[in-house]
Amino acid sequence: MITEKTYNIGVEATMDVIGGKWKPIILCNLRYASLRPSDLKRKIPNISQKMLTQQLRELERDNIVSREVYQQVPPKVEYSLSDYGKSLTKVLDILCDWGEAHVEHLMQNGEKVVLRCE
Repeated sequence: MITEKTYNIGVEATMDVIGGKWKPIILCNLRYASLRPSDLKRKIPNISQKMLTQQLRELERDNIVSREVYQQVPPKVEYSLSDYGKSLTKVLDILCDWGEAHVEHLMQNGEKVVLRCE
């Protein structure tokens, strides 16, 4: 039996797919390039390997990221935004831009904050 999902506002549907602590960070890192899981782990040092794998699987299940397996030795896997996931690029850019402006605001108010953008 399929249960019906009810959303009371559009952002609920968005957050149902990309919400949480790690998914937006993973997606922002995949905006412009395909990355191997080890590259993502390096860019997101505070995420555990288990959580990274879980979040990538959920994003793949929701058709937001694509997983490419290369048949070679040793095996190589890369993740990228799917065509559908690329529709989030503007949203992700706005989130990143706002975060950078917020860090600047915090600095101007005397808070000690570091932003490591590559």
